[in-house]
Amino acid sequence: MANITAADVNKLRTITGAGMMDCKKALVEAEGDFDKAIEILRKKGQKVAANRSDRESTEGAAAAFVNADKTKGAVITLNCETDFVGKNESFISLAKQLAEKAINFTSKEDFLASPFDATITVAEKLTEQTGVIGEKIEIGGFEILEGAFVGSYVHVNKIAALTAISAVISDAETLTKDISMQVASMGADTLSYKDFDPAFIASELDARIAVIEKENEEAARLGKTLKNVPKYISYAQLTEEVLKQAEEDAKAELKAEGKPEQIWDKIIPGKIQRFISDNTTLDQEKALLDQNFIKDDTKKVGDYVKGFNVEITGFKRVTLG
Repeated sequence: MANITAADVNKLRTITGAGMMDCKKALVEAEGDFDKAIEILRKKGQKVAANRSDRESTEGAAAAFVNADKTKGAVITLNCETDFVGKNESFISLAKQLAEKAINFTSKEDFLASPFDATITVAEKLTEQTGVIGEKIEIGGFEILEGAFVGSYVHVNKIAALTAISAVISDAETLTKDISMQVASMGADTLSYKDFDPAFIASELDARIAVIEKENEEAARLGKTLKNVPKYISYAQLTEEVLKQAEEDAKAELKAEGKPEQIWDKIIPGKIQRFISDNTTLDQEKALLDQNFIKDDTKKVGDYVKGFNVEITGFKRVTLG
């Protein structure tokens, strides 16, 4: 029987990341042969992975990596089953290591098939860690972004975002971090309301009207205040005629309230802005430049970006769950 020392166990643990007892058992079974012991641990991981393949893996850690010249970034989520594992420092460290490796690939499939080290692929490493940790471990989100300058932001290891701008400027780090924070927090799907397809806007409007009408039926039954049913949800729908009618309606309202005409010019702009805000909910939810800036909600993201004389050329976001 091979003499298994504490140094041998620690060496195998360093190589594989497996627990001390698992390493000792593997070395005993392999009679001290490190290659065989590593194979034993991998097979154990495969068995555990197979047994847990149908489990939910909605916890974990999000990570970001941007290359040295700030022209390319990667964001990933390393998913597991419990928040306890997801908060583990070694698990977070592995997520960061994987994000750094991911930057060299354009698809998750190619990334998983790539070498993690000289002995195993990324996919095999995840299987190995499934055996070590005892939970389903997998790559969830995977996004790559390139640009003249790319910045990142990670929110409490749960959401990671990237932003690319059109030129390198002195405040590029600040701008891309701020916008990445916006993307992480507010989850835009597109850059501007101008990118929306008219058919998409129409279908979204119909869906929202249906929801509100159903809620209003229940509210009416309970004697509660009814919600306003929207006619518009995007600035793309607010034509010159629509805005002109909104101004006329505002004037009629002020007249009915008995407000002197000489002060209308001071009140109407605010009413029009309120009308626009109330009727651009789709833009505020899904279009990055049209959202209220989270660090100063008196301005839109687009207004904030204009101050830097660059354009946002792309953004990516990954999140757990």
